[in-house]
Amino acid sequence: MVPRYLIPPLMAVLLAAPAMQVALAQPTGATTATRTAPSREAPAAIARSDEQRAQDWGLRTDEWTRYRELMQGPLGVYSPSLDPLTALGIEARSDEERRRYAELQVRAEARRVEKTLAYQRAYDAAWQRIAPGMARVNLPGAKPTGAGTAIASGTDRTAIFVKDGCTACDQAVQQLQSSGVEFDVYVVGSRADDARIREWARRARIDPAKVRARHITLNHDGGRWLSLGLQGELPAVVRQVGGEWQRQ
Repeated sequence: MVPRYLIPPLMAVLLAAPAMQVALAQPTGATTATRTAPSREAPAAIARSDEQRAQDWGLRTDEWTRYRELMQGPLGVYSPSLDPLTALGIEARSDEERRRYAELQVRAEARRVEKTLAYQRAYDAAWQRIAPGMARVNLPGAKPTGAGTAIASGTDRTAIFVKDGCTACDQAVQQLQSSGVEFDVYVVGSRADDARIREWARRARIDPAKVRARHITLNHDGGRWLSLGLQGELPAVVRQVGGEWQRQ
């Protein structure tokens, strides 16, 4: 190893070649140790990571391993973003396995929806505190006159759930608008982006005057559609009947 103290210039020249040889010879073991140490630790780190990921989904480590293997095959090619429970459920090897993964997925979805709704409730409350006189989404030319409505018990307004890129959704909204009924629009998959709703409303030919008068309100879905637990594709026109929300 090259000494750490200063070497006189002349000695540095004389010792340059030997020093280089020593430097090349001695660190080899250290370099090898540095390179090999992580490789000894890597399997344990990967094992811990797999165990944690399995626990996140309520799975055993061997089930997580099988999920990774499945996603390396045809299933992963056809559906590269498939979650572990769906993938394992599709490729279940028995009715018992299929039932287990279905139950795990229902519990996971229920937790996710509850978290989404809890945050949406907090967001709605914050909006009322901070900007009670401002509409959630404003169309060009429509003056803000109040916050967007949420689906609330006892309301007699019609609600329609739509999504972007859905011709049938646009047609359903236009029919409601032409009928003169007051209704609330909930855009599923809007990602809380007001610009998305404004662009959708423009394409769907929503009348800004009706939004200004609150005959029509435009809202982010925020998980409400999932919370209703209704079946079928969008669009969905719903009303509250006997205390329960039903499709019309």
